[in-house]
Amino acid sequence: MRYTREQLLELEDRALAPYAMRAAATRGREHPEPESAYRTPFQKDRDRVLHTTAFRRLEYKTQVFVNYEGDYYRTRLTHTLEVAQVARSLARALGLNEDLAEVVRQRHDLGHPPFGHAGEQVLAELMADHGGFDHNKQSLRIVTWLERRYPGFRGLNLTWEVREGIVKHETVYDLPSAEGYEPQLRPTLEAQIVNLADEIAYNAHDLDDGLRSGLLEPRMLAEVELLAELARELDLDLERLGEFDRRVFIRELLGWMITDVIEATDAAIARANVRTLEDVRRHPEALAGYSAAMAERMAELRRFLYTRLYRHYHIVRQVAKARHVLERLFAAYTRTPEMLPPTVQQAAEEEELFRAVCDYMAGMTDRYALEEYARLFDPYGR
Repeated sequence: MRYTREQLLELEDRALAPYAMRAAATRGREHPEPESAYRTPFQKDRDRVLHTTAFRRLEYKTQVFVNYEGDYYRTRLTHTLEVAQVARSLARALGLNEDLAEVVRQRHDLGHPPFGHAGEQVLAELMADHGGFDHNKQSLRIVTWLERRYPGFRGLNLTWEVREGIVKHETVYDLPSAEGYEPQLRPTLEAQIVNLADEIAYNAHDLDDGLRSGLLEPRMLAEVELLAELARELDLDLERLGEFDRRVFIRELLGWMITDVIEATDAAIARANVRTLEDVRRHPEALAGYSAAMAERMAELRRFLYTRLYRHYHIVRQVAKARHVLERLFAAYTRTPEMLPPTVQQAAEEEELFRAVCDYMAGMTDRYALEEYARLFDPYGR
């Protein structure tokens, strides 16, 4: 038996909670085009993002550890896939649209430059007098302008709700500017849970990578009440945490956080008497969130990761190297644009040199940026 798009939309309508976003109710695409015969609009969007050059490049972009540090650490690509899994789990438990949650998650990190948040900070500083740089806006720029895959328009021509989810992505570290996408209103619950899925995944998996690398020692976990309590619950000795025990610990930590979000968000929806998508959008605060107790514990975990991992001298050295590489590349390209590839030179003529250079550098992987640095500044480089 096969299912047409119309049948899939009917199944979706019957299965979802009344406040979920239905693909049949999308505000549509900027450029009219026929929909797929056997995919909903959000499924089509997911597939379009998956096949972009920008998505493939995430494989060699930093999450915490630069690509050359080893093959076992998270990259932007594996982080994106892990967040998508968390988002789908949250969406399914809350009766939300899994396809929308997945595609909103897939596209979020497309705009990240090489070397993680260090790279974003450097580009933001270098572009301060030329329109600025923000990875959320860069993600939107990629899917609406930079990717060229269709003859009738630039970009991917994604649905309005997916684009809204891009510009309204919000975490402790990312505060959005939603100009042009009803900034006075909340995004869909699907977009809201992606914000939480992002934080859940990077807290758990950065902790995992920190332990694997040796930059974090298991005994340090006792400094965080959430982690100490989980160790007691699992009867694990943090003085002798082996590899298998570490895997169990991280898996159960994810489970604790996901369960808390599901239960806390469901309770918030009930308290607010939310019955429609319009209720979600007009609610003064985000409905998706942690319980009060978990929110405090997550804040403590973030502080722990910042002081113990992200500010570890080894990571600080990586950040300093990244800054040096990107600053020198940017200066060389803008001073001598003739050394840029022809496609980038053409983009500079069509728009503006600094923005073209920024787009080019933001699209680089860690490996490509380091190779380009060697080509330009190593006297023996080819």
